[in-house]
Amino acid sequence: MRLLSILLIVAGAAIGVFYPWATSNFSGSTIGTYRVYEGGRFRPVTVQLAANDAPVRVLVDLTALAERVASQQRTVLALTATSGGRTVLASKLSFNHTDNPREASPQLPGKIFRDEAGVIGTVSPGAYVFTVGPGDAGGIDMRAVDLILRAGAGSIDERARPAGYGLMGIGLVGLVLSLVFGRGGDRPRNPNSQPPAPRWGRNASQR
Repeated sequence: MRLLSILLIVAGAAIGVFYPWATSNFSGSTIGTYRVYEGGRFRPVTVQLAANDAPVRVLVDLTALAERVASQQRTVLALTATSGGRTVLASKLSFNHTDNPREASPQLPGKIFRDEAGVIGTVSPGAYVFTVGPGDAGGIDMRAVDLILRAGAGSIDERARPAGYGLMGIGLVGLVLSLVFGRGGDRPRNPNSQPPAPRWGRNASQR
């Protein structure tokens, strides 16, 4: 039971944690990275996208002098993407899933926090304008914000995280139970619980 519980925890972590992270960060090919905030100023960027770029995953890297920037029910950054005067993506970024930020470069102090703004499923060839602005979560010392676009990005199955966390929970409960109830098998046997040896015959005890 203990081995099965460990396997469930590993499988749950792979499905609920590693798979969404790998799909979000590494699936597809990078179109480009664009600086949208620096020196206290936000500025929109215009990117030419082609139809074969779809689906396009939109990621945002925030460099800040902080250990955490996640704010409960607050928006750190807001992003909109428009094409031909039509909004194709609107997202509020809270960076709630960034538990292990990356170290920034020596030239830019702070840590880099990443959040996903969403996916543009269908792309009409032409210019796309991406606008990033501040949210309602104040008190964050932002140093830079970068927009990352990835072409041909795979989509994350929304059932993956709940299923993975469920397997991890079942495995953890099973592991705890196996540790608690498994101790009984390690107790030394009571010598009085064994039947007495015969007093005569081939296997008689010697006194």
